[in-house]
Amino acid sequence: MGLHVLYEDNHIIAVYKPTGVLVQADDTGDATLCDEVKYYLKQKYHKLGKVFLGVVHRLDRPVSGIVLFGKTSKGAARLSEQIRNHTIKKTYHALVIGTPLPNAGTLINFLKKDEIKNVVMVFDHETPDTLRAELDYETVKKVGDNAIIKINLKTGRSHQIRAQLAHLGHPIVGDVKYEPRHSPKSLKEGVETKANSHHSIALCATSVEFKLATKDEIKKIEIEIPQEWKII
Repeated sequence: MGLHVLYEDNHIIAVYKPTGVLVQADDTGDATLCDEVKYYLKQKYHKLGKVFLGVVHRLDRPVSGIVLFGKTSKGAARLSEQIRNHTIKKTYHALVIGTPLPNAGTLINFLKKDEIKNVVMVFDHETPDTLRAELDYETVKKVGDNAIIKINLKTGRSHQIRAQLAHLGHPIVGDVKYEPRHSPKSLKEGVETKANSHHSIALCATSVEFKLATKDEIKKIEIEIPQEWKII
């Protein structure tokens, strides 16, 4: 797949995950980002035997963006601790159908996942077996009938951004799981071949800010939003 390394030190590595790529193996048997990073480390450092790689968070298969891994047990533990304490700052950008009103705001919902169907149900009020989900959003650019929005994730729930934006009435372009009425055929030409392929939606993890494993220093990694979103 061709690995794109965004940052690397002795304990942590950050790489770009393209849309359609798995972070970890599932029952499909398809190639994974995790295996690609392990191969990169094995070749770069001439490692013998198995290569340690700590998976500390994931992105859904249809989502692109920055993924952090621990190269050592210390690196993985320090990142995992920050995730548990909600001190890692994650920013996403999404191309959504329509333009949210107001242009900026906070979404607080309660989510419940159907593990069999692999879909998340969204509630406005707390109900049994739901988890609180919170994010901030801001519209940064209108693109035709759609809009690019910036999302600061406050909680890290499964399918959170996808489900909450669909519940708001502005599903992510290409995300037929959460807005099946907007099939690829109904979306603007130019997105179809990229953001609406079988394993692609217009959601990208564009920034992550975390504390380094062995230094009292904050590291911020940023990438640009996908160029194809701007020309729809």
